[in-house]
Parts: sequence; structure tokens; C-alpha cells
Amino acid sequence: MRNLLNFLIKYNYWFLFLLLEVASFVLLFRFNHYQQSVFFTSANELTGKVYELSGGVESYFNLKSVNEDLLDRNMWLEQRVSSLEKTLKMEGFDSARLNNLEQLALTDYQIFKAHVVKNSLNQADNYIVLDRGTNNGIRSEMGVVGANGVVGIVYKTSPHYSLVISLLNSKSSISCKIAGSEYFGYLKWEYGDSRYAYLKDLPRHAEFNLGDTVVTSGYSEVFPEGIMVGTVDDMSDSHDGLSYLLKVKLATDFGKLNNVRVVYRNGQKEQKELQQSVAGK
Repeated sequence: MRNLLNFLIKYNYWFLFLLLEVASFVLLFRFNHYQQSVFFTSANELTGKVYELSGGVESYFNLKSVNEDLLDRNMWLEQRVSSLEKTLKMEGFDSARLNNLEQLALTDYQIFKAHVVKNSLNQADNYIVLDRGTNNGIRSEMGVVGANGVVGIVYKTSPHYSLVISLLNSKSSISCKIAGSEYFGYLKWEYGDSRYAYLKDLPRHAEFNLGDTVVTSGYSEVFPEGIMVGTVDDMSDSHDGLSYLLKVKLATDFGKLNNVRVVYRNGQKEQKELQQSVAGK
């Protein structure tokens, strides 16, 4: 207490000076309209800058939730586009019937959120680990999709984690087609550049152009039809000369994977069991 009093006594002139300065500024801006307007204009500008800065910081930290929403929206739009392509090819349906078909297609699938906790790019067989498992409804042979396109297929699960076979894996083989056509083949990755894979067994009579979009065909029980895979980058003949071999630039950047969605088609288990019963005979 004594030290505080000594401090106040020692610097009392400075405190008096600051008090008088504050009082003079208050009188100046309160009773002079010009100075008052200048003060409020400057104060508003400064406040605006502060709010702008704080808003930018807040927006940065909200990017994760924004990306989550965009990923969900992207999945929904891809399914909707695929449904519209189907219905537009069909003739003789009124608008109400078309709308009902769209809604049916969008409810055929369940979508689960997940986050990548481990990823590899430089192996012959690359795997991805997700932070969701059986406790979250994830099961093997579910499709995994990122913000830009197909990522892989769930291989194994534990209560809290899932192991995914990436597209960048020699065991990966996904049925794909050229968007807007029914010509399909299967996508395989050959060890090397993580940006490219190859669409094999595309029929010789298939029509396509460089730059065309490659999407999932919907012929497997794993992925919906029309999910983005990549674009045609180059073409050549297969080794036997009976089909095309297309070099596909993958839409997914596997070096930047973060948030993904696991896709499950209602009825997938029933279809698989039916196919296995026939194969076992």
C-alpha cells in the first residue's frame, strides 16, 4: 500500500496532465461540431476495420464447417444430376412423375461423414484411414467420395476407424463410363503418378473426346451412377487391340484429402448376397 502511495505521489503531475488532456478532448469533441464529426467519422472507420479483421479471422476458422456443407451439397447435386439424366432419357412422363423419380433416387443412399487421419501416395498399394468405424455405421465395401470425386472403397473396419482401398491401389477396380453415354470400362491405377489412372476395356465402337468426363457407371453395388472420377487426358489401344485404353486425369487430389463422405446404397447387402448365391453354384 505504501509503495502504491509513493508511486502516485511521485508521478502525480503526470496523472494530472493525463486527466486534463482527457477532459480537454472531451470538451473539444462534445461542444465543437466539426471536431465531433471528424472524430466519429474516424472512429467509425477504425471500428469498421476492426470488425472486418475480426470477421476475416472468424471466417477462416469457420472454413472447416463451410467445406463440410459444400461437400454434402456436392454429393446431393451429383446424385440429382444423375437422376435428371436418367429421367430426361425417358419419354412420356409428366413433371410430377419426373419429380417423384428424382426424389426416389436421392433417397436410395445413406451418406456418412468422415475425416482422413492417414493417407499414402507413393506405394504400389495405397490405403487411407478414416476416423469413423462400425460404431458410426461404416461397413466394408462402402464407397468413399471426396469433394471432387471418387476416393476409394472401405476395405476393413474397427469400432472407431476404417481402412479404405484408395483409387491409387493395384487392387482397386471401379466400373466407370464416359458421361452422357453408356460405354463403360473399369478404372485401374498403375504405380506412378498419383494424378492419373487408366480406364480399360472400353469398347472400340465407343465415341468420346479428349476432355470428356469420366463418372461411375452405377453397375456395381458400391457407387451411385454419375459420381465424378476424372477427365479423359489421352487415349491408346489396349494390348490386344480389341478395346481402348484411356488415360484419366483424376478429379481427386489425393495429396490434399481431408473431409470425405462414405456412401451406402440401401439394398446393397441384398444385391451382394444374390450375386454370391449365383456365383457359388
